[in-house]
Amino acid sequence: MAIHPTAIIADGAQIAPDVEIGAYSIIGANVSIDSGTWVGPHVVIEGHTSIGKNNRIFQFCSLGAMPQDKKYAGEPTRLVIGDNNTVREFCTFNIGTAQDGGVTSIGNDNWIMAYVHLAHDCQVGNHTIFANNATLAGHVHVGDWVILGGFTSVHQFCHIGAHAMTAFSSAVAQDVPPYVMAHGNRAVPSGINAEGLKRRGFSPEQIRNIRNAYKSLYRKGLSFDDAKAEITAAAAGNAELDLFVQFFETANRGIIR
Repeated sequence: MAIHPTAIIADGAQIAPDVEIGAYSIIGANVSIDSGTWVGPHVVIEGHTSIGKNNRIFQFCSLGAMPQDKKYAGEPTRLVIGDNNTVREFCTFNIGTAQDGGVTSIGNDNWIMAYVHLAHDCQVGNHTIFANNATLAGHVHVGDWVILGGFTSVHQFCHIGAHAMTAFSSAVAQDVPPYVMAHGNRAVPSGINAEGLKRRGFSPEQIRNIRNAYKSLYRKGLSFDDAKAEITAAAAGNAELDLFVQFFETANRGIIR
């Protein structure tokens, strides 16, 4: 274990033997950090926070602080961070609240740039990229492979489907379906993330099916219920469209239009 002599590690913290902790960092009593993780200088990790393997957490981050929610009354809610994440400078991730599942969670292999804020009860999947100053309000769900452009802000309770992408300074006030690109204030759809899908190995046929589903949602003049029915029917035998079907079951703020 390489812990700088100026770091403060509270009794009760569970730190794997090979974890590195930089100068003046503070680790609370209810924190666990698994092997291979590097914590830079001037980082504060508190609350009931669990951090997995091989993460890189840069200077001046605040992880596991109490939620910015007046209803919070000191409940032992949690922050859970998976493996192989990069968290750059000045990021703030809060623990959950008793009014939701009590957990704010981040999956694996995420690239989180400077000044990103993840509010209480957010659920972030795997392989995401959050550019500088992306901000999630409480209870936001973000699927795998999502890219949030710099200064994207997301309203509480919104869901962003897998493989979606937002442009710089997007203000997301409703749910963004899987694969969809969004931009503007308020965010509106602007096609599918075709280039990203190509890079992730989607076939031309799969991308064509996804593009057709986008047309059902946004280009054919269908009601939302009729578009859902059309996409659900097309999903039979086309697994890439299952993400739409699953998304429709959980989306709760209405999709961007």
